[in-house]
Amino acid sequence: MRIALAACFCVIAPLLSAGCRTERENARGVNVVIEEPGTFPAALAGRWRADRDGWEFVFAADGRVVSAVLGLGRVEITPGHSVTLPTRSGGESVFEPGEWIVHYVPQSRQLTVNITLEHVRIDMAGTILEGNSTDVFSGAIAPADGVWQVQWTAFSHYTVQAPGRPTQELSTDETYGETKALTFRKVPEE
Repeated sequence: MRIALAACFCVIAPLLSAGCRTERENARGVNVVIEEPGTFPAALAGRWRADRDGWEFVFAADGRVVSAVLGLGRVEITPGHSVTLPTRSGGESVFEPGEWIVHYVPQSRQLTVNITLEHVRIDMAGTILEGNSTDVFSGAIAPADGVWQVQWTAFSHYTVQAPGRPTQELSTDETYGETKALTFRKVPEE
């Protein structure tokens, strides 16, 4: 499973062009939950970048995720806006976000971010990757140190259809997903 997803990424990343992009607004956005008593710390606002796998989040002062760079294809999207990108092979990639959730517990400094992609479709020279996913990032955050240690659990439901071949399932386990540790660091403002 990991090898298949890694192979898909290696094919997808170079195919996506950084040029032209189309965004379409949908009704979903970001739901922010801050446990009482407390607020989202101002020190957490800004860009946070993972040490690997391409993930990035930009947090607003109120805790909303303003944008995210996805590990899949290194595509930057904003909540509530679908993105269509051309691929280098002449196809299209579509990323349609669902509801995103930010949950912060001030007493334990536990931050959980849930990113749902309701629909993803990537045409890689006739080979189609299609499906949806939910990625959950959860761990203690140290605002003063600019470090957020997380467990990233991916729940993906993807299929790959290559011309002349049977459809291949690339989904993770529905109950447990696939989990790995990541370290996010706050990117200094320029």
